[in-house]
Amino acid sequence: MITRLTGALLRAVLVVLLIATPALLLPGVSADVTQIVALVSIFAAALTIFEYASVYPGIVEFRNAPPFNRLRFIALFAMVFMISVVVRGENDPTSVNQWITSFGIGIGKAIDFPYSPVRQIVLLLPDGTNFSHVDRIRTAAGISYFVSMLTLAVFYFFVRVKNWPMNNGPFNVWINMPTFDPTAGGDVVQRLERDARFNIIVGFTLPFFIPAALKASESLFGQVTLDNPQSMVWIVSAWAFLPASLLMRGLAMGRIAELIERKRRSTARAAKALQPA
Repeated sequence: MITRLTGALLRAVLVVLLIATPALLLPGVSADVTQIVALVSIFAAALTIFEYASVYPGIVEFRNAPPFNRLRFIALFAMVFMISVVVRGENDPTSVNQWITSFGIGIGKAIDFPYSPVRQIVLLLPDGTNFSHVDRIRTAAGISYFVSMLTLAVFYFFVRVKNWPMNNGPFNVWINMPTFDPTAGGDVVQRLERDARFNIIVGFTLPFFIPAALKASESLFGQVTLDNPQSMVWIVSAWAFLPASLLMRGLAMGRIAELIERKRRSTARAAKALQPA
């Protein structure tokens, strides 16, 4: 109980740090924004403590199947932190933020080719946007997309090489997949495989769909300029993080379906071997 509560408190602190990072690093944060960040941080911390301190499952999937959620948190924190450092470096240059900026510029230019996800974000900006702001968005998008692809590669390594999730002991479907009802009808393996394909397809198309949807909604909400640094940090991070999260979920569900099917085959072979000749 004490270990579980300590882990929940530590996770809550890390979530608060993630939410507060742009407000702590970016210049010119108003008092109203600080109050909103504090309110959101308190709510997120309470939700995290409630989820991880409880024995019973809540809404967080793969809670006891590390490093799924750890990789997602590290990826989102890396995106938010690095983009915030890049923006801060425009007014307070240091060797660290200059290095991160140079890295982001190189990645952004390398990925910014026709029809690429980064190009879609750049094309979202209105005509006449100054070049420095375009470079900032390109750099932020390049950093976010690179981190998301690196996270996917690391998770794929854990799945295929480290035998995730069986490397952490037996996999409890009830705790790790609280939103999946195995008794809802239909074959469990087929449903998992269908959900896995759906998540992978949506995750692959989302980096292209989000800019297109924002562009199409300009008549209702106005042009998306991403001028506000905090909004830019969270929008660009979410643009890269959500697809990566869905792709990871698709890989995970496909892996669970594979393990269930493998267990079925081994059980069938064992039952056949016990049958009298």
